[in-house]
Amino acid sequence: MPKNFCLRILLNNQMNNLMKKLMLMACMTLLALLTVTACADDDLPIQTNELPRTAQQFLNQHFRGVEVSYAKQDDGEYEVHLADGTKVEFRHNGEWKEVENHYGQVPDAIVPRKILEYVRRKYPHQSIRKIERDSHGYEVKLSNGLELKFDGKGHFRKID
Repeated sequence: MPKNFCLRILLNNQMNNLMKKLMLMACMTLLALLTVTACADDDLPIQTNELPRTAQQFLNQHFRGVEVSYAKQDDGEYEVHLADGTKVEFRHNGEWKEVENHYGQVPDAIVPRKILEYVRRKYPHQSIRKIERDSHGYEVKLSNGLELKFDGKGHFRKID
């Protein structure tokens, strides 16, 4: 047999072995990642009476009569899903941080007046489907998908 032919077979076998090792390493890495992800989801189902009092009052005030589908706690924060498609997230102290309704709009009463007036004036045919608040201000998502950012006093900052 010619020398080049034997060399090609040897190199081809080495490449196949390398590819097998790389595939095995990739599969092991993926398995480890999936295991870590599954273990990281420590959601604990809870009853609404286990929510902080502030969260319970918020739900009673703005969603009275709406059935709670389920509630859960994760890392000291809370998430409540309602039968009307609303999801409410609360901080550890019971203050709401996000309210979202997939099928309708969030209650006007939880939207700061300046933000509500701005949305009604600039986007009269849209409703607010989601509102988030943090230390920097508010973000609202409209029914057309547009996301608007406001400062803590309700002044419009930008379209996100």
